[in-house]
Amino acid sequence: MEKTNKNITSRDVDFAKWYNDIISEADLVDYSSVKGSMIIRPYGYAIWENMVAVLDKMFKETGHVNVQMPMFIPESLFNIEKEHVEGFAPEVAWVTHGGSEKLEERMLVRPTSEVLFCDHYKKIIKSYRDLPLLYNQWCTIVRWEKTTRPFLRSREILWQEGHTMHATEQEAREETLRMLKVYEKFQREYLALPVIVGKKTDKEKFAGAEETYTIEAMMYDGVALQNGTSHYFGQGFAKAFDIKFLNKENIWEYPYQTSWGCTTRMIGGLIMAHSDDLGLILPPNIAPIKVALIPIGNSDLVSECIQNLEESLKKENITYYIDRSDKSPGFKFAEAEVKGYPIRIEIGERDLKEKKVTLVRRDTLEKIIVSDNIGQVITEIKKELKEMQNNLYQRAEKRRNSMLYNADTLEEFKNYAPKPGFILTSWCGNPECENHVKEQFGLKSRCIPLDDQISDKLCTICGKPGKYKLYYGKQY
Repeated sequence: MEKTNKNITSRDVDFAKWYNDIISEADLVDYSSVKGSMIIRPYGYAIWENMVAVLDKMFKETGHVNVQMPMFIPESLFNIEKEHVEGFAPEVAWVTHGGSEKLEERMLVRPTSEVLFCDHYKKIIKSYRDLPLLYNQWCTIVRWEKTTRPFLRSREILWQEGHTMHATEQEAREETLRMLKVYEKFQREYLALPVIVGKKTDKEKFAGAEETYTIEAMMYDGVALQNGTSHYFGQGFAKAFDIKFLNKENIWEYPYQTSWGCTTRMIGGLIMAHSDDLGLILPPNIAPIKVALIPIGNSDLVSECIQNLEESLKKENITYYIDRSDKSPGFKFAEAEVKGYPIRIEIGERDLKEKKVTLVRRDTLEKIIVSDNIGQVITEIKKELKEMQNNLYQRAEKRRNSMLYNADTLEEFKNYAPKPGFILTSWCGNPECENHVKEQFGLKSRCIPLDDQISDKLCTICGKPGKYKLYYGKQY
C-alpha cells in the first residue's frame, strides 16, 4: 500500500490544494496580513539563499557586478518609454503621500528597473571605453497582481534583474543568449528541471523589448511555468533616454541594451515538478539540508555515531540536520519526508551493534543498509546524492515528454487541446492565430523552440504557409 500523509491532499485529486498543503506543511511560507504578499519562512528562504549563491557566482563568472537601485520611480521618468509604460501600467503601485503631505509628483514602487538603470547610464556612459556595462541587482519589486499564489504570483517579488549596455548590436545579442544559457544550465544542473528554451512571439514579448527569450518548465500537472527570461532591447531605451557614447570612429552613437531576470517562482517550480503526496522533494544540488540524522534512542553508542558523522559531514561540506527531539522515530521519519531532505540516516543501537546504519533516499524511499564505518557512510551519501539528482531530472523529463504533443492539423490540435501538456504546431507568424487559440482553447503560446525554429508545414490554425514551430500550453 502506498504511503500517504493525512495532512497533504493527493496531487492527483486536487493539485492546487496539494501545492498549498506542501508549502504549509514544509514550513516554507506563511500568509501575511497584506493580501498577495507572503512571509517566506527560514526553510523557504534558505532555498532562495542557495539559488542566489549559485546564480550570483555564475553572474560574476560572466563578468557582471552587483548594484542597488532605488525602490521608487518618479512618474515622469517612468513615462519616458511609452511601450514599457503601457505594458506595466495595470500592475503599478503608486505612492502619493509622504507622511501627511501630498507629493508634488507621485512615484511608483518599481515593477522592474529599466528606467532607473537608463537614468543612471545616461550620466556615466560617454565613450566606447565605458562599455560594456554589465550590472545586476538582487531586490524586491511590486506588481499589483489580481490573482496571487505563494511563490508563483505575488504582489511583492524577490528577484534578480540584470541590465547591460553594449557598444554593438552583436555584443548585446550575444549577451542576451549567454544569460539565457546561464539560466538553462542552472535549471538543468541545480533544479533538475528539463526546460524548453525558446523565443517569445511578438505578442508575448516583454514590454519595450525587441526580442524576448524564455526558459519554460513543465509542472507535474502539465502546466507551464516561465522560469526566467532574457530580453534584447536594441537601442529603444537608449534613444528614449538619449543615452549616447562616442564610438571608436569618434561618432556619437546609441548603445545596445539587454535585460534578464528570474524570481522566487523557481521555488514554486521545484515544488510542482518534483514533490509528492508525502511532502517536499528537493534536488540535492539546491537543498539547504542534504542529510537528516535521525537518532533512535539516546544510548552512548548512538551519540558517538552521531558525533562522528557530524564531524565528517562538516569536513565534506555536506549540510545536515540532527533531529534530537523526543518525538517518536516514525514521526521524525515523516517530518524528514515532508521537509524533503534528500537523505535521512536512521541510527539506532540495535543496528549499530550489528555494525550498520540505514540510509533512506527521499525520491525513491529506498532503504539502503550500509556499514557503520564512517568513511563508507560518507561515500554512500555522496553516491546517493548524485544518483538522486540525476533521477529527479530523468523522472521530470520522462513525465514532460509524455505530455508533449505534435499537431500537424487543426483536428489533431483540437484533440490534444484539452489534455495537460504542451502542443507543438506550425505557425504562420500571425498573432491572430495566437488569439484564436487562446479564445477557443484557453491556451497561450509558450515559445518558438531555439533548437528547432523553422517550420516547412502549413500553419495548424489558419492553413497558410508556416514560418515557425510554436509551443502552446496553459501557464501559471
